[in-house]
Amino acid sequence: MHCLVIPMPFHPNRLFLPALSLLITALILIGCAEADPNAVRETADSWQLGPFEKYEGNPIIAPQGQTWEAKDVFNPAAWTDGETVWMLYRAEDTTGVGKWNGTSRIGLASSSDGVQFDREPDPVLEPTEDWEIPGGCEDPRVVKVNDTFYLTYTAYDGKTARLALASSNDLRAWTKHGLVFPERGWTKSGAILTTPVDSVYWMYFGDTNIWAAHSTDLIQWTVVEEPVLRPRPGYFDSRLVEPGPQPLLTDDGILMLYNAADSALVYAAGQALFDPADPTKLLARSETPFMTPTTVLEQTGQVANVVFIQGLVDFKDQWFLYFGMGDSGIGVATLSSTGD
Repeated sequence: MHCLVIPMPFHPNRLFLPALSLLITALILIGCAEADPNAVRETADSWQLGPFEKYEGNPIIAPQGQTWEAKDVFNPAAWTDGETVWMLYRAEDTTGVGKWNGTSRIGLASSSDGVQFDREPDPVLEPTEDWEIPGGCEDPRVVKVNDTFYLTYTAYDGKTARLALASSNDLRAWTKHGLVFPERGWTKSGAILTTPVDSVYWMYFGDTNIWAAHSTDLIQWTVVEEPVLRPRPGYFDSRLVEPGPQPLLTDDGILMLYNAADSALVYAAGQALFDPADPTKLLARSETPFMTPTTVLEQTGQVANVVFIQGLVDFKDQWFLYFGMGDSGIGVATLSSTGD
């Protein structure tokens, strides 16, 4: 929207007019800003989390063996009980069909320091349903509410990617609840806010625009049809936006770290802030990415120029942010959570 601002003229016998002119001008400008859907806070960064520092020893997890995780590992989720970091990660073998020739499964690993992980020998989630075969179970995101873990993941049948949901009491044995939005076709990347808003849970999802959905039981979800975050021409997120790890409820609002790609399909990470009283209302958005592909693996992996964030934990006075590196390995970046 373009606004024409016409200042009022000055009259020497009416000294109040200059002040009135300034007031009216300011009100018009405020009105213009409110009418512009992109007129959110962009440059102020006090609400953002960071800066994160990539671990020099990345990748912390790489492909291994000759079976289910032989080809690539990437796009991890994470949860911590304060003593151990538990990671759920996507792994590909070499038996699939199509361009990347890999079927995806989800593995489980644990760490006492957030960096060195011990992997369990078998996957904890495998493709068993028609809507998961032959592509598999991809890109997990996990939260714990009360005594139950809720896992969102992408079920890929080789043609259509669809958001699916499973639950568990121990991170190992999962009950599949099926497709979250079977009527919508292509859907991905569900990131759940664990704190309810007026007894309602919220999830952000999507891999072009980002939408919001709400639920009272964390199983059945209702979509808000208008996207809450869209790509921006000319920015690092000009081509697509996609949720990262679970959103955080902060003093400033609901903080969502998100993945994005530009017109050249370079993947980077940004941050967005939503109103805690209305999780569909965007309050602020980062103008520049806080993480970009900078290492050889990130720039030349299975898919070039990708950092893809999915796991975030506050562990032993540090934030650990886990991400996929070129769809080929798993990296971590850290940030002090004590304010030091």
